[in-house]
Amino acid sequence: MSEELLVPTNTYLKSGIHIGTKFKTKYMENFIYKTRPDGLSVLNLQTIDNRIRIAVSMLANYNPEDILIVSRRENGWKAAKAFSKATGAKLFIGRYPPGTLTNPQLKTYIETKILLVTDPWPDKNAVLDAFEMGIPVIGLCDTNNQSNFIDLVVPCNNKGKKSLGLFFYVLAKEYLKKTGRIKSDEDFKYKEEDFSDE
Repeated sequence: MSEELLVPTNTYLKSGIHIGTKFKTKYMENFIYKTRPDGLSVLNLQTIDNRIRIAVSMLANYNPEDILIVSRRENGWKAAKAFSKATGAKLFIGRYPPGTLTNPQLKTYIETKILLVTDPWPDKNAVLDAFEMGIPVIGLCDTNNQSNFIDLVVPCNNKGKKSLGLFFYVLAKEYLKKTGRIKSDEDFKYKEEDFSDE
Protein backbone atom coordinates (compact mmCIF):
# COMPACT_ATOMS: atom_id res chain seq x y z
CA MET A 1 0.00 0.00 0.00
CA SER A 2 1.65 3.16 -1.19
CA GLU A 3 -0.66 5.57 0.51
CA GLU A 4 -2.04 5.39 4.02
CA LEU A 5 -5.80 5.18 4.23
CA LEU A 6 -7.78 8.15 5.58
CA VAL A 7 -8.73 6.07 8.62
CA PRO A 8 -7.19 2.82 9.87
CA THR A 9 -8.24 -0.28 7.92
CA ASN A 10 -9.82 -1.64 11.08
CA THR A 11 -12.09 1.42 11.42
CA TYR A 12 -13.31 0.91 7.86
CA LEU A 13 -13.88 -2.80 8.44
CA LYS A 14 -15.76 -2.27 11.72
CA SER A 15 -18.20 0.13 10.03
CA GLY A 16 -18.98 -2.42 7.31
CA ILE A 17 -18.41 0.26 4.65
CA HIS A 18 -17.04 -2.46 2.34
CA ILE A 19 -19.93 -4.93 2.67
CA GLY A 20 -22.15 -4.87 -0.39
CA THR A 21 -25.33 -6.72 -1.24
CA LYS A 22 -26.02 -10.09 -2.88
CA PHE A 23 -26.89 -8.27 -6.09
CA LYS A 24 -24.34 -6.65 -8.31
CA THR A 25 -24.86 -4.49 -11.35
CA LYS A 26 -22.52 -4.58 -14.29
CA TYR A 27 -21.24 -1.12 -13.48
CA MET A 28 -20.35 -1.91 -9.87
CA GLU A 29 -18.47 -5.14 -10.73
CA ASN A 30 -15.23 -3.17 -11.14
CA PHE A 31 -15.34 -2.11 -7.50
CA ILE A 32 -15.94 -5.59 -6.09
CA TYR A 33 -12.99 -7.25 -4.43
CA LYS A 34 -14.61 -10.66 -3.86
CA THR A 35 -17.86 -12.44 -3.14
CA ARG A 36 -18.21 -14.06 0.26
CA PRO A 37 -19.47 -17.66 0.71
CA ASP A 38 -22.81 -16.22 1.89
CA GLY A 39 -23.18 -14.45 -1.46
CA LEU A 40 -22.52 -10.89 -0.23
CA SER A 41 -20.14 -8.88 -2.37
CA VAL A 42 -17.18 -7.19 -0.73
CA LEU A 43 -16.01 -3.84 -2.07
CA ASN A 44 -12.35 -2.91 -2.42
CA LEU A 45 -11.29 -0.76 0.57
CA GLN A 46 -8.43 0.94 -1.27
CA THR A 47 -10.87 2.04 -3.98
CA ILE A 48 -13.42 3.29 -1.43
CA ASP A 49 -10.71 5.34 0.27
CA ASN A 50 -9.46 6.65 -3.06
CA ARG A 51 -12.95 7.69 -4.16
CA ILE A 52 -13.57 9.48 -0.84
CA ARG A 53 -10.39 11.49 -1.56
CA ILE A 54 -11.70 12.40 -5.03
CA ALA A 55 -15.07 13.39 -3.52
CA VAL A 56 -13.24 15.64 -1.03
CA SER A 57 -11.27 17.26 -3.86
CA MET A 58 -14.45 17.85 -5.86
CA LEU A 59 -16.33 19.32 -2.90
CA ALA A 60 -13.37 21.49 -1.93
CA ASN A 61 -13.97 23.55 -5.08
CA TYR A 62 -17.25 24.73 -3.58
CA ASN A 63 -18.34 26.79 -0.59
CA PRO A 64 -20.40 24.81 1.92
CA GLU A 65 -23.60 26.69 1.02
CA ASP A 66 -23.19 25.54 -2.61
CA ILE A 67 -23.16 21.86 -1.61
CA LEU A 68 -26.42 19.94 -1.26
CA ILE A 69 -26.72 16.56 0.47
CA VAL A 70 -29.86 14.56 -0.32
CA SER A 71 -30.95 11.47 1.60
CA ARG A 72 -34.39 9.95 1.21
CA ARG A 73 -33.59 6.88 3.31
CA GLU A 74 -33.76 7.40 7.03
CA ASN A 75 -30.57 5.47 7.74
CA GLY A 76 -28.58 8.34 6.19
CA TRP A 77 -30.28 11.18 8.07
CA LYS A 78 -28.15 11.36 11.19
CA ALA A 79 -24.90 11.20 9.20
CA ALA A 80 -26.09 13.76 6.64
CA LYS A 81 -27.33 16.13 9.36
CA ALA A 82 -24.00 15.88 11.18
CA PHE A 83 -22.13 16.61 7.93
CA SER A 84 -24.34 19.62 7.32
CA LYS A 85 -23.78 20.88 10.86
CA ALA A 86 -20.01 20.36 10.72
CA THR A 87 -19.50 21.95 7.30
CA GLY A 88 -22.44 24.28 6.64
CA ALA A 89 -23.58 22.31 3.57
CA LYS A 90 -27.27 22.36 2.63
CA LEU A 91 -29.37 19.34 3.42
CA PHE A 92 -32.54 17.77 2.07
CA ILE A 93 -33.79 14.67 3.88
CA GLY A 94 -36.96 12.71 3.29
CA ARG A 95 -39.07 12.67 0.15
CA TYR A 96 -37.55 14.92 -2.50
CA PRO A 97 -40.17 16.58 -4.74
CA PRO A 98 -39.08 16.59 -8.41
CA GLY A 99 -38.27 20.10 -9.62
CA THR A 100 -36.65 21.20 -6.35
CA LEU A 101 -33.47 22.16 -8.25
CA THR A 102 -35.10 23.15 -11.53
CA ASN A 103 -38.29 25.08 -10.72
CA PRO A 104 -37.88 28.43 -8.91
CA GLN A 105 -41.67 28.56 -8.44
CA LEU A 106 -41.62 25.68 -5.96
CA LYS A 107 -41.61 26.31 -2.21
CA THR A 108 -38.89 23.67 -1.91
CA TYR A 109 -36.69 25.28 -4.61
CA ILE A 110 -32.98 25.10 -3.78
CA GLU A 111 -30.05 26.53 -5.70
CA THR A 112 -26.90 24.46 -5.53
CA LYS A 113 -23.66 23.91 -7.44
CA ILE A 114 -22.92 20.31 -6.52
CA LEU A 115 -25.06 17.43 -5.24
CA LEU A 116 -24.23 14.42 -3.10
CA VAL A 117 -26.82 11.64 -2.80
CA THR A 118 -26.64 8.81 -0.28
CA ASP A 119 -28.30 6.39 -2.70
CA PRO A 120 -28.97 7.15 -6.39
CA TRP A 121 -32.02 4.86 -6.46
CA PRO A 122 -34.32 6.43 -3.80
CA ASP A 123 -32.68 9.81 -4.55
CA LYS A 124 -33.21 9.50 -8.31
CA ASN A 125 -35.46 12.60 -8.58
CA ALA A 126 -32.64 14.74 -7.20
CA VAL A 127 -30.13 13.09 -9.54
CA LEU A 128 -32.34 13.76 -12.58
CA ASP A 129 -32.90 17.39 -11.53
CA ALA A 130 -29.16 17.92 -11.12
CA PHE A 131 -28.48 16.27 -14.47
CA GLU A 132 -31.00 18.57 -16.15
CA MET A 133 -29.33 21.61 -14.55
CA GLY A 134 -25.79 20.46 -15.37
CA ILE A 135 -24.95 20.13 -11.66
CA PRO A 136 -22.26 17.54 -10.90
CA VAL A 137 -23.45 14.58 -8.83
CA ILE A 138 -21.52 12.49 -6.34
CA GLY A 139 -23.39 9.25 -5.60
CA LEU A 140 -22.76 6.70 -2.87
CA CYS A 141 -23.27 3.44 -4.71
CA ASP A 142 -23.66 -0.04 -3.31
CA THR A 143 -23.04 -3.16 -5.40
CA ASN A 144 -26.67 -3.12 -6.61
CA ASN A 145 -26.69 0.51 -7.85
CA GLN A 146 -26.76 1.83 -11.40
CA SER A 147 -24.51 4.78 -12.14
CA ASN A 148 -26.61 6.72 -14.66
CA PHE A 149 -26.14 10.49 -14.43
CA ILE A 150 -23.57 10.14 -11.61
CA ASP A 151 -20.34 12.09 -12.15
CA LEU A 152 -18.45 10.44 -9.31
CA VAL A 153 -19.36 7.05 -7.91
CA VAL A 154 -18.17 6.38 -4.36
CA PRO A 155 -18.53 2.63 -3.86
CA CYS A 156 -19.68 1.82 -0.32
CA ASN A 157 -22.35 0.22 1.81
CA ASN A 158 -24.94 3.00 1.47
CA LYS A 159 -27.54 1.26 3.63
CA GLY A 160 -25.75 0.77 6.96
CA LYS A 161 -25.95 3.56 9.53
CA LYS A 162 -22.40 2.91 10.75
CA SER A 163 -21.05 2.83 7.22
CA LEU A 164 -22.78 6.10 6.26
CA GLY A 165 -21.74 7.61 9.58
CA LEU A 166 -18.09 6.84 8.95
CA PHE A 167 -18.28 8.06 5.35
CA PHE A 168 -19.74 11.44 6.30
CA TYR A 169 -17.42 11.76 9.31
CA VAL A 170 -14.33 11.28 7.13
CA LEU A 171 -15.77 13.46 4.35
CA ALA A 172 -16.55 16.35 6.73
CA LYS A 173 -13.12 16.24 8.38
CA GLU A 174 -11.19 16.01 5.10
CA TYR A 175 -13.33 18.71 3.44
CA LEU A 176 -12.67 21.14 6.30
CA LYS A 177 -8.93 20.38 6.16
CA LYS A 178 -8.75 20.68 2.38
CA THR A 179 -10.56 24.03 2.39
CA GLY A 180 -8.33 25.35 5.19
CA ARG A 181 -11.14 25.67 7.74
CA ILE A 182 -9.27 23.39 10.14
CA LYS A 183 -5.55 22.64 10.20
CA SER A 184 -5.47 19.05 11.40
CA ASP A 185 -7.57 16.12 12.62
CA GLU A 186 -7.16 17.47 16.16
CA ASP A 187 -9.08 20.63 15.22
CA PHE A 188 -12.11 18.62 14.12
CA LYS A 189 -14.47 18.90 17.06
CA TYR A 190 -16.77 16.01 16.13
CA LYS A 191 -16.49 12.33 16.91
CA GLU A 192 -17.45 9.42 14.72
CA GLU A 193 -20.37 8.72 17.11
CA ASP A 194 -21.86 12.13 16.25
CA PHE A 195 -22.41 10.79 12.74
CA SER A 196 -23.80 7.34 13.49
CA ASP A 197 -25.68 5.40 16.08
CA GLU A 198 -23.42 3.09 17.97
